[in-house]
Amino acid sequence: MMIPFIASDAGGSPTDVQLLTLGTTIVVFAIFFVLAAKFVWPHILKGLDERDQKLRDDLEAAEQARAQAKAALGEYEDELKKARTEAGEMIAKARQDAKAAAEELRSNNTRELAEMKSAATADISAAKKAAIGELHTEASNLAVAIASRILDREISATDQETLLSESLAEMGQTK
Repeated sequence: MMIPFIASDAGGSPTDVQLLTLGTTIVVFAIFFVLAAKFVWPHILKGLDERDQKLRDDLEAAEQARAQAKAALGEYEDELKKARTEAGEMIAKARQDAKAAAEELRSNNTRELAEMKSAATADISAAKKAAIGELHTEASNLAVAIASRILDREISATDQETLLSESLAEMGQTK
């Protein structure tokens, strides 16, 4: 029979337990466990807690950044809508202004054409009156010349005016 704590040969069964090795292993493990629990484990837990807190802070910061980005996007969309509305209003105002300017130009042109027509009509009337006056004067001069030849004497200015008035009155009656 073999004594379990003394090794008899090197090729023993894996189920054979050696008490000295077992006891030494348990003591070393216990010392390592106590030292690890006292000095190493708190640092590991502290690092894990710090990492956990950092992850939570990062998640919270990411959530805040997402909320800020969403708010900024909303503001951007509102500003974009406002800018589009203002642009539409500006275009409508520009169209109205252009329409008003065109209407004003049209009315100015119509007024100027009417004034030009009126001035031309007045000029034509004045030219017609002047032409008629010249025609009357020429006709009276011609009539005087004919009458002086017929009468064979010189007619005075008063005779000429009287003759002209009588001739004009006769012409007015025949019309």
